[in-house]
Amino acid sequence: MVKEIKTEKLPIKMWIDDVEAGALEQAKNLANFPYAVDHIALMPDCHQGFGMPIGGVMATTEVIVPNAVGVDIGCGMCAIQTSLTGISRKQLKKILGDIRTRIPLGFKHHKKSQDPGRMPALDDSEPMPVVKREYRSAMHQVGTLGGGNHFIEIQKGSDGQIWIMIHSGSRNIGKQVADYYNKMAIKLNQKWNSPVPKAHQLAYLPLNSDEGKQYIREMNYCVDFALASRKLMMDNTTAVFKNHFGDISFAPMINIAHNYAAFEKHFGKDVVVHRKGATKASQDTVGIIPGSQGANSYIVKGKGNKESFESCSHGAGRTMGRKQAIRSLNLEEETQKLNEKGILHAIRSQRDLEEATSAYKDISKVMDLQKDLVDILVELSPLAVIKG
Repeated sequence: MVKEIKTEKLPIKMWIDDVEAGALEQAKNLANFPYAVDHIALMPDCHQGFGMPIGGVMATTEVIVPNAVGVDIGCGMCAIQTSLTGISRKQLKKILGDIRTRIPLGFKHHKKSQDPGRMPALDDSEPMPVVKREYRSAMHQVGTLGGGNHFIEIQKGSDGQIWIMIHSGSRNIGKQVADYYNKMAIKLNQKWNSPVPKAHQLAYLPLNSDEGKQYIREMNYCVDFALASRKLMMDNTTAVFKNHFGDISFAPMINIAHNYAAFEKHFGKDVVVHRKGATKASQDTVGIIPGSQGANSYIVKGKGNKESFESCSHGAGRTMGRKQAIRSLNLEEETQKLNEKGILHAIRSQRDLEEATSAYKDISKVMDLQKDLVDILVELSPLAVIKG
Protein backbone atom coordinates (compact mmCIF):
# COMPACT_ATOMS: atom_id res chain seq x y z
CA MET A 1 0.00 0.00 0.00
CA VAL A 2 1.27 3.45 -0.95
CA LYS A 3 -0.81 5.64 1.35
CA GLU A 4 -4.01 5.91 3.33
CA ILE A 5 -6.53 8.74 3.57
CA LYS A 6 -8.44 9.05 6.85
CA THR A 7 -10.48 12.20 6.30
CA GLU A 8 -13.74 10.39 5.52
CA LYS A 9 -16.09 8.01 7.37
CA LEU A 10 -14.03 5.03 6.21
CA PRO A 11 -10.30 5.00 5.37
CA ILE A 12 -9.23 4.93 1.71
CA LYS A 13 -6.29 2.57 1.22
CA MET A 14 -4.37 3.33 -1.95
CA TRP A 15 -1.90 1.42 -4.11
CA ILE A 16 -1.53 4.50 -6.32
CA ASP A 17 0.56 7.62 -5.82
CA ASP A 18 -0.99 9.95 -8.42
CA VAL A 19 -4.76 9.45 -8.31
CA GLU A 20 -6.67 12.02 -10.39
CA ALA A 21 -8.96 14.48 -8.61
CA GLY A 22 -12.19 13.06 -10.07
CA ALA A 23 -11.34 9.50 -9.04
CA LEU A 24 -10.34 10.62 -5.54
CA GLU A 25 -13.63 12.49 -5.12
CA GLN A 26 -15.51 9.34 -6.16
CA ALA A 27 -13.45 7.30 -3.67
CA LYS A 28 -14.43 9.73 -0.92
CA ASN A 29 -18.08 9.28 -1.89
CA LEU A 30 -17.60 5.52 -1.51
CA ALA A 31 -15.90 6.04 1.87
CA ASN A 32 -19.01 7.89 3.05
CA PHE A 33 -21.48 5.44 1.51
CA PRO A 34 -23.67 4.26 4.42
CA TYR A 35 -23.44 0.55 3.58
CA ALA A 36 -19.70 0.39 2.85
CA VAL A 37 -17.60 -1.41 5.46
CA ASP A 38 -14.00 -1.42 6.71
CA HIS A 39 -12.36 0.72 4.02
CA ILE A 40 -12.19 1.52 0.31
CA ALA A 41 -9.29 0.15 -1.77
CA LEU A 42 -7.86 1.86 -4.86
CA MET A 43 -5.68 -0.14 -7.23
CA PRO A 44 -2.67 1.36 -9.09
CA ASP A 45 -4.60 1.61 -12.38
CA CYS A 46 -7.34 3.69 -10.75
CA HIS A 47 -9.05 6.42 -12.78
CA GLN A 48 -12.43 8.15 -12.85
CA GLY A 49 -15.51 6.17 -13.90
CA PHE A 50 -19.26 6.56 -13.39
CA GLY A 51 -20.11 6.65 -9.69
CA MET A 52 -17.19 4.45 -8.65
CA PRO A 53 -13.64 4.85 -9.90
CA ILE A 54 -12.36 2.14 -12.22
CA GLY A 55 -9.73 0.29 -10.26
CA GLY A 56 -11.82 0.61 -7.10
CA VAL A 57 -12.89 -2.05 -4.61
CA MET A 58 -15.75 -1.62 -2.13
CA ALA A 59 -17.26 -4.09 0.33
CA THR A 60 -20.87 -3.55 1.42
CA THR A 61 -23.44 -5.12 3.70
CA GLU A 62 -27.19 -5.15 3.09
CA VAL A 63 -27.07 -3.66 -0.44
CA ILE A 64 -25.58 -4.07 -3.90
CA VAL A 65 -24.74 -1.11 -6.18
CA PRO A 66 -25.19 -1.69 -9.95
CA ASN A 67 -23.01 1.30 -10.84
CA ALA A 68 -20.20 -0.16 -8.71
CA VAL A 69 -20.14 -3.12 -11.09
CA GLY A 70 -20.53 -1.06 -14.26
CA VAL A 71 -22.05 -1.49 -17.70
CA ASP A 72 -19.72 -4.20 -19.02
CA ILE A 73 -20.63 -6.84 -16.47
CA GLY A 74 -18.19 -9.75 -16.39
CA CYS A 75 -15.62 -8.03 -18.59
CA GLY A 76 -12.35 -9.83 -18.14
CA MET A 77 -9.33 -11.61 -19.51
CA CYS A 78 -8.41 -15.07 -20.72
CA ALA A 79 -5.05 -16.42 -21.85
CA ILE A 80 -3.62 -19.66 -23.17
CA GLN A 81 -0.02 -20.81 -23.39
CA THR A 82 0.73 -22.59 -26.68
CA SER A 83 3.42 -25.19 -27.34
CA LEU A 84 4.98 -22.86 -29.94
CA THR A 85 8.28 -21.20 -29.10
CA GLY A 86 8.43 -18.96 -32.16
CA ILE A 87 6.33 -17.46 -34.91
CA SER A 88 7.31 -15.41 -37.98
CA ARG A 89 5.91 -12.03 -38.96
CA LYS A 90 4.55 -13.59 -42.15
CA GLN A 91 2.72 -16.26 -40.14
CA LEU A 92 1.37 -13.63 -37.77
CA LYS A 93 -0.16 -11.64 -40.61
CA LYS A 94 -1.91 -14.71 -42.01
CA ILE A 95 -3.16 -15.71 -38.57
CA LEU A 96 -4.57 -12.23 -37.89
CA GLY A 97 -6.41 -12.33 -41.21
CA ASP A 98 -7.93 -15.74 -40.44
CA ILE A 99 -8.98 -14.69 -36.93
CA ARG A 100 -10.81 -11.69 -38.38
CA THR A 101 -12.85 -14.00 -40.63
CA ARG A 102 -13.96 -16.08 -37.63
CA ILE A 103 -14.51 -13.44 -34.93
CA PRO A 104 -16.72 -10.36 -35.52
CA LEU A 105 -15.12 -7.16 -34.25
CA GLY A 106 -16.47 -3.85 -32.99
CA PHE A 107 -20.23 -3.53 -33.44
CA LYS A 108 -20.40 -6.58 -35.71
CA HIS A 109 -22.24 -9.75 -34.66
CA HIS A 110 -22.39 -13.29 -36.03
CA LYS A 111 -24.80 -13.45 -38.96
CA LYS A 112 -26.10 -16.79 -37.70
CA SER A 113 -27.25 -17.62 -34.20
CA GLN A 114 -24.57 -19.59 -32.36
CA ASP A 115 -25.00 -23.04 -30.83
CA PRO A 116 -27.27 -22.74 -27.72
CA GLY A 117 -24.73 -24.95 -25.97
CA ARG A 118 -22.36 -21.99 -26.12
CA MET A 119 -24.74 -19.93 -23.98
CA PRO A 120 -25.07 -20.14 -20.19
CA ALA A 121 -28.17 -22.11 -19.18
CA LEU A 122 -31.34 -20.13 -18.44
CA ASP A 123 -33.22 -20.83 -15.22
CA ASP A 124 -36.91 -20.50 -16.09
CA SER A 125 -37.91 -20.85 -12.45
CA GLU A 126 -36.52 -17.41 -11.56
CA PRO A 127 -37.45 -14.04 -13.09
CA MET A 128 -34.72 -12.65 -15.35
CA PRO A 129 -36.60 -10.19 -17.55
CA VAL A 130 -33.65 -8.47 -19.23
CA VAL A 131 -31.67 -11.62 -19.96
CA LYS A 132 -34.73 -13.33 -21.42
CA ARG A 133 -35.53 -10.27 -23.52
CA GLU A 134 -31.98 -10.09 -24.87
CA TYR A 135 -31.28 -13.83 -25.14
CA ARG A 136 -31.91 -14.27 -28.88
CA SER A 137 -29.81 -11.24 -29.73
CA ALA A 138 -27.07 -12.46 -27.40
CA MET A 139 -26.87 -15.73 -29.33
CA HIS A 140 -25.52 -13.67 -32.24
CA GLN A 141 -23.13 -11.77 -29.95
CA VAL A 142 -21.53 -14.62 -28.02
CA GLY A 143 -17.98 -15.07 -29.30
CA THR A 144 -17.67 -11.50 -30.63
CA LEU A 145 -14.98 -9.08 -29.49
CA GLY A 146 -16.70 -5.71 -29.18
CA GLY A 147 -14.87 -2.40 -29.31
CA GLY A 148 -13.08 0.03 -27.01
CA ASN A 149 -10.13 -1.50 -25.20
CA HIS A 150 -11.09 -5.10 -26.02
CA PHE A 151 -8.45 -7.05 -27.93
CA ILE A 152 -7.02 -10.34 -29.13
CA GLU A 153 -3.24 -10.40 -28.77
CA ILE A 154 -0.49 -12.85 -29.69
CA GLN A 155 2.47 -12.60 -27.34
CA LYS A 156 5.89 -14.04 -26.53
CA GLY A 157 6.30 -15.06 -22.92
CA SER A 158 9.30 -14.83 -20.63
CA ASP A 159 8.82 -18.61 -20.36
CA GLY A 160 9.83 -18.90 -24.02
CA GLN A 161 6.33 -19.81 -25.24
CA ILE A 162 3.85 -18.09 -27.57
CA TRP A 163 0.68 -17.02 -25.78
CA ILE A 164 -2.82 -15.93 -26.89
CA MET A 165 -4.70 -13.37 -24.79
CA ILE A 166 -8.25 -12.03 -25.11
CA HIS A 167 -9.94 -9.11 -23.34
CA SER A 168 -13.72 -8.90 -23.75
CA GLY A 169 -17.01 -8.47 -21.90
CA SER A 170 -20.72 -9.20 -21.95
CA ARG A 171 -21.56 -7.12 -25.04
CA ASN A 172 -25.04 -5.57 -25.20
CA ILE A 173 -26.70 -7.99 -22.79
CA GLY A 174 -24.45 -6.76 -19.97
CA LYS A 175 -25.13 -3.12 -20.77
CA GLN A 176 -28.87 -3.71 -20.89
CA VAL A 177 -28.84 -5.41 -17.48
CA ALA A 178 -26.66 -2.68 -15.98
CA ASP A 179 -28.78 0.18 -17.32
CA TYR A 180 -32.08 -1.47 -16.36
CA TYR A 181 -31.12 -2.02 -12.72
CA ASN A 182 -29.27 1.25 -12.26
CA LYS A 183 -32.39 3.13 -13.44
CA MET A 184 -34.51 0.96 -11.16
CA ALA A 185 -32.21 1.69 -8.21
CA ILE A 186 -32.33 5.44 -8.89
CA LYS A 187 -36.15 5.44 -8.87
CA LEU A 188 -36.36 3.33 -5.72
CA ASN A 189 -33.75 5.42 -3.91
CA GLN A 190 -35.73 8.57 -4.68
CA LYS A 191 -38.88 6.86 -3.39
CA TRP A 192 -37.09 5.86 -0.18
CA ASN A 193 -35.49 9.31 0.27
CA SER A 194 -32.06 7.70 0.22
CA PRO A 195 -29.36 9.55 2.20
CA VAL A 196 -26.97 9.05 -0.73
CA PRO A 197 -26.96 12.13 -3.01
CA LYS A 198 -28.16 11.32 -6.53
CA ALA A 199 -25.11 13.14 -7.92
CA HIS A 200 -22.86 10.44 -6.39
CA GLN A 201 -24.31 7.90 -8.89
CA LEU A 202 -24.38 5.18 -6.23
CA ALA A 203 -28.02 4.12 -6.23
CA TYR A 204 -28.40 0.76 -4.48
CA LEU A 205 -30.70 -2.25 -4.20
CA PRO A 206 -31.24 -4.08 -0.89
CA LEU A 207 -29.93 -7.64 -0.98
CA ASN A 208 -33.11 -9.02 0.57
CA SER A 209 -35.41 -7.23 -1.90
CA ASP A 210 -36.89 -8.86 -5.00
CA GLU A 211 -35.14 -6.22 -7.10
CA GLY A 212 -31.76 -6.90 -5.48
CA LYS A 213 -32.08 -10.67 -5.85
CA GLN A 214 -33.14 -10.26 -9.47
CA TYR A 215 -30.17 -8.00 -10.27
CA ILE A 216 -27.75 -10.50 -8.72
CA ARG A 217 -29.20 -13.32 -10.87
CA GLU A 218 -28.98 -11.28 -14.06
CA MET A 219 -25.53 -9.92 -13.18
CA ASN A 220 -24.22 -13.45 -12.60
CA TYR A 221 -25.71 -14.56 -15.91
CA CYS A 222 -23.81 -11.76 -17.66
CA VAL A 223 -20.57 -12.82 -15.91
CA ASP A 224 -21.16 -16.35 -17.21
CA PHE A 225 -22.03 -15.02 -20.67
CA ALA A 226 -18.81 -12.99 -20.84
CA LEU A 227 -16.80 -16.11 -19.98
CA ALA A 228 -18.72 -18.18 -22.56
CA SER A 229 -17.99 -15.51 -25.15
CA ARG A 230 -14.26 -15.52 -24.36
CA LYS A 231 -14.22 -19.33 -24.55
CA LEU A 232 -15.81 -19.30 -28.01
CA MET A 233 -13.36 -16.68 -29.26
CA MET A 234 -10.45 -18.62 -27.82
CA ASP A 235 -11.70 -21.83 -29.44
CA ASN A 236 -11.93 -20.06 -32.80
CA THR A 237 -8.46 -18.56 -32.33
CA THR A 238 -6.83 -21.86 -31.37
CA ALA A 239 -8.55 -23.47 -34.38
CA VAL A 240 -6.75 -20.93 -36.59
CA PHE A 241 -3.43 -21.85 -34.95
CA LYS A 242 -4.13 -25.55 -35.52
CA ASN A 243 -4.82 -24.86 -39.20
CA HIS A 244 -1.45 -23.13 -39.53
CA PHE A 245 0.75 -25.30 -37.32
CA GLY A 246 -0.98 -28.70 -37.16
CA ASP A 247 0.83 -30.41 -34.31
CA ILE A 248 0.28 -27.78 -31.62
CA SER A 249 -0.99 -28.10 -28.07
CA PHE A 250 -2.50 -25.64 -25.62
CA ALA A 251 -2.36 -25.37 -21.84
CA PRO A 252 -5.64 -24.96 -19.90
CA MET A 253 -7.21 -21.52 -20.32
CA ILE A 254 -6.70 -18.95 -17.58
CA ASN A 255 -9.77 -16.75 -17.02
CA ILE A 256 -10.36 -13.82 -14.67
CA ALA A 257 -13.15 -11.21 -14.59
CA HIS A 258 -12.75 -7.64 -13.39
CA ASN A 259 -16.27 -6.10 -13.38
CA TYR A 260 -18.58 -7.87 -10.92
CA ALA A 261 -19.83 -8.15 -7.34
CA ALA A 262 -19.40 -11.30 -5.25
CA PHE A 263 -20.37 -12.60 -1.82
CA GLU A 264 -17.17 -13.05 0.17
CA LYS A 265 -15.92 -13.00 3.74
CA HIS A 266 -13.47 -10.29 4.81
CA PHE A 267 -12.40 -9.16 8.28
CA GLY A 268 -14.86 -11.60 9.82
CA LYS A 269 -17.86 -10.18 7.97
CA ASP A 270 -20.03 -11.55 5.16
CA VAL A 271 -19.91 -8.80 2.53
CA VAL A 272 -20.55 -8.06 -1.12
CA VAL A 273 -17.25 -7.11 -2.75
CA HIS A 274 -17.71 -4.81 -5.73
CA ARG A 275 -14.73 -4.95 -8.08
CA LYS A 276 -14.98 -2.37 -10.85
CA GLY A 277 -11.92 -2.67 -13.01
CA ALA A 278 -10.19 -4.74 -10.34
CA THR A 279 -9.09 -8.38 -10.34
CA LYS A 280 -9.37 -10.99 -7.61
CA ALA A 281 -5.95 -11.78 -6.17
CA SER A 282 -6.68 -14.24 -3.37
CA GLN A 283 -3.87 -16.53 -2.23
CA ASP A 284 -2.44 -18.46 -5.23
CA THR A 285 -5.23 -17.33 -7.61
CA VAL A 286 -3.73 -17.12 -11.11
CA GLY A 287 -4.79 -13.94 -12.87
CA ILE A 288 -4.00 -11.70 -15.83
CA ILE A 289 -2.97 -8.04 -15.85
CA PRO A 290 -2.76 -6.68 -19.42
CA GLY A 291 -0.76 -3.69 -20.54
CA SER A 292 -1.87 -1.15 -23.12
CA GLN A 293 -1.47 -1.81 -26.83
CA GLY A 294 2.26 -2.15 -27.37
CA ALA A 295 3.08 -2.72 -23.69
CA ASN A 296 3.80 -5.93 -21.83
CA SER A 297 1.15 -7.99 -20.01
CA TYR A 298 1.49 -10.31 -17.02
CA ILE A 299 0.30 -13.67 -15.77
CA VAL A 300 0.26 -13.25 -12.00
CA LYS A 301 -0.43 -15.17 -8.80
CA GLY A 302 -2.35 -13.50 -5.98
CA LYS A 303 -0.84 -13.01 -2.53
CA GLY A 304 -4.20 -12.75 -0.75
CA ASN A 305 -3.49 -9.30 0.70
CA LYS A 306 -6.39 -8.63 3.09
CA GLU A 307 -6.05 -4.84 2.90
CA SER A 308 -6.94 -4.83 -0.82
CA PHE A 309 -9.88 -7.19 -0.22
CA GLU A 310 -7.61 -9.72 -1.98
CA SER A 311 -7.63 -7.69 -5.20
CA CYS A 312 -5.18 -6.18 -7.67
CA SER A 313 -5.27 -3.97 -10.76
CA HIS A 314 -7.04 -5.08 -13.95
CA GLY A 315 -4.59 -3.39 -16.31
CA ALA A 316 -2.47 -0.30 -16.75
CA GLY A 317 -5.24 2.28 -16.35
CA ARG A 318 -5.86 5.31 -18.51
CA THR A 319 -3.96 8.59 -18.19
CA MET A 320 -6.39 10.41 -20.48
CA GLY A 321 -9.93 9.99 -21.74
CA ARG A 322 -10.69 8.59 -25.18
CA LYS A 323 -11.65 11.94 -26.71
CA GLN A 324 -8.62 13.64 -25.16
CA ALA A 325 -6.32 10.97 -26.59
CA ILE A 326 -7.80 11.40 -30.08
CA ARG A 327 -7.40 15.19 -29.86
CA SER A 328 -3.96 15.42 -28.32
CA LEU A 329 -1.84 12.45 -29.40
CA ASN A 330 0.22 12.42 -32.58
CA LEU A 331 -0.63 9.58 -34.97
CA GLU A 332 2.83 9.38 -36.53
CA GLU A 333 4.59 9.33 -33.15
CA GLU A 334 2.32 6.66 -31.70
CA THR A 335 2.57 4.34 -34.70
CA GLN A 336 6.34 4.82 -34.82
CA LYS A 337 6.63 3.61 -31.21
CA LEU A 338 4.84 0.40 -32.12
CA ASN A 339 6.60 -0.06 -35.45
CA GLU A 340 10.00 0.26 -33.78
CA LYS A 341 9.07 -2.65 -31.51
CA GLY A 342 8.04 -4.69 -34.55
CA ILE A 343 4.46 -5.08 -33.29
CA LEU A 344 1.62 -5.71 -35.73
CA HIS A 345 -0.72 -3.15 -34.20
CA ALA A 346 -4.20 -1.75 -34.78
CA ILE A 347 -3.57 2.00 -34.95
CA ARG A 348 -4.46 3.17 -38.45
CA SER A 349 -6.20 6.53 -37.98
CA GLN A 350 -6.52 9.45 -35.58
CA ARG A 351 -9.60 7.83 -34.03
CA ASP A 352 -7.56 4.74 -33.12
CA LEU A 353 -5.41 6.90 -30.83
CA GLU A 354 -7.97 6.38 -28.05
CA GLU A 355 -6.17 3.05 -27.56
CA ALA A 356 -2.60 4.29 -28.11
CA THR A 357 0.15 3.38 -25.66
CA SER A 358 0.45 6.99 -24.46
CA ALA A 359 -3.24 7.04 -23.43
CA TYR A 360 -2.34 4.58 -20.66
CA LYS A 361 -0.11 4.47 -17.60
CA ASP A 362 3.28 2.77 -17.63
CA ILE A 363 2.41 -0.85 -16.83
CA SER A 364 5.85 -1.51 -15.29
CA LYS A 365 5.19 1.23 -12.69
CA VAL A 366 1.70 -0.14 -12.08
CA MET A 367 3.16 -3.58 -11.40
CA ASP A 368 5.82 -2.11 -9.10
CA LEU A 369 3.10 -0.45 -7.00
CA GLN A 370 1.36 -3.76 -6.33
CA LYS A 371 4.25 -6.03 -5.39
CA ASP A 372 2.43 -6.76 -2.13
CA LEU A 373 -0.68 -7.89 -4.05
CA VAL A 374 0.67 -10.28 -6.73
CA ASP A 375 3.73 -12.18 -7.85
CA ILE A 376 4.59 -12.18 -11.57
CA LEU A 377 4.63 -15.67 -13.09
CA VAL A 378 5.13 -14.80 -16.78
CA GLU A 379 5.82 -11.49 -18.52
CA LEU A 380 4.32 -11.32 -22.01
CA SER A 381 5.62 -9.13 -24.84
CA PRO A 382 3.14 -8.22 -27.64
CA LEU A 383 3.76 -9.51 -31.15
CA ALA A 384 0.44 -8.78 -32.88
CA VAL A 385 -2.90 -7.32 -31.80
CA ILE A 386 -6.46 -7.18 -33.11
CA LYS A 387 -8.71 -4.41 -31.75
CA GLY A 388 -12.46 -3.99 -32.10
